[in-house]
Amino acid sequence: MTSDDFRAAAHTAADLAADHLAGLAAGPVWQPMDDAARRALLDAPLPAAGRPLDELLASVGRDVLPYPMGNGHPRFFGWVNSAPAPAGVLATLAAAAMNPSSAGGDHADVHLERAVVRWIAELVGFPHPPGGGLLTSGTSMATIVCLSAARNRAARAAGWDVREDGLAGMPPLVGYVTGETHSCVRKAAELLGLGSKHLRVVATGPDGRLDPVELRAAIARDRAAGLLPFLVVASAGTVGTGAVDAFDPLADLCAEERLWLHVDGAYGAFGVLDPEIAHRYAGLARADSLALDPHKWLGVPVDCGCALVRDPAELRAAFSLVPSYLRDEAAGELGWFSEYGTEQTRPFRALKVWATIAHRGRDGLAADIARTTALARRLGELITAEPELELLAEVQTSIVAFRLRPTGPADEAALDALNRELPAAVQRRGRAFLTGARLDGREILRACLLNPATTEEDLAVLLAEVKAAGRQHTG
Repeated sequence: MTSDDFRAAAHTAADLAADHLAGLAAGPVWQPMDDAARRALLDAPLPAAGRPLDELLASVGRDVLPYPMGNGHPRFFGWVNSAPAPAGVLATLAAAAMNPSSAGGDHADVHLERAVVRWIAELVGFPHPPGGGLLTSGTSMATIVCLSAARNRAARAAGWDVREDGLAGMPPLVGYVTGETHSCVRKAAELLGLGSKHLRVVATGPDGRLDPVELRAAIARDRAAGLLPFLVVASAGTVGTGAVDAFDPLADLCAEERLWLHVDGAYGAFGVLDPEIAHRYAGLARADSLALDPHKWLGVPVDCGCALVRDPAELRAAFSLVPSYLRDEAAGELGWFSEYGTEQTRPFRALKVWATIAHRGRDGLAADIARTTALARRLGELITAEPELELLAEVQTSIVAFRLRPTGPADEAALDALNRELPAAVQRRGRAFLTGARLDGREILRACLLNPATTEEDLAVLLAEVKAAGRQHTG
């Protein structure tokens, strides 16, 4: 391939991407793929001979781009998936052109990652000693990284070397979560050998926050039973309702009980940039670790999570392993990123983070986030004003939990069945997209607002679609 061939194909690819992004709002949010299109992808034969780039790009434009997940559309309110930031899209191409391994060494991606991890910490007000974090595939991996450090610190305090001896024979380590804690925490506990039965589900108050009184009682019971409490997981925005825990009282308790305070900020931590809700995050900086996702509220293209820790030495104690073939005498006292997590070969995630943050700046990011939280509060008001809709939780960040409640006699089983079916029904109609969950034993609808291009008119369409899908369901 000549450089001219690549240049021409790159221009074509840029046009495809630009046309795709420009046309999203005018099309359906999402629609099921037809059988022929789906089978064309699933059953594609392994090619024996290569195909020219222009033919490949034509296939992408015909067979892939017309069938998006929907998250780029301003009326996508599902899960916690953002539209891609244009600067991040462009930077992804440059990062792929370099294609380094960002494990360590003296090249641009390594230094840029140290800078953007510091930027992320500064954005959310978390302390950042040198080496105090790294980029990951997402908060699921960042949680494994942070909880590994917490586990090893607790085991060491109990006279146990987990890396050498494993957990066999050691009194169980116990962590504390709520019913709304993200499932990645349970997965991390299982993978790290802690066992999900040693994650205690602590009650929350009416505001959805972890209750410190209940937490203290649970810790006391476990200590009396000869177990080793070691971890509290708080949330900077639950995925069900967007609730933010009260960090100061939890940090006080963890300091008193010598427990590691981890904050799951995957979705919500960047909400601290909105002055209207920044007070909810008081005490966040007192946590021992924080996991968060630039690929959510910041719009950095997937994948990009981040693990931040107060004490970098705990990460290195959990992960550092330098075989002779990776010795780097010039690495300096921080060593390589591969000493702070599980990955050895690491992709160049930092460039798309750098581009996204640098393009919008702190003020631009804060304005985008403030717009989505304001729209979420407005959606809560619209729901409250509708006799057929019921707001189920205070709107604390940019997630709105509600349900359709048709007027007339209330049959809770029928309401549950209706609201369980509604998300898929709304999605199939193509004009809006939302998802469901369970909250306090009830089926709910949840709308997550991440796209600053969303308007109040889009909110009206969402609620109209929920009611129309409900009428279709009930006949």
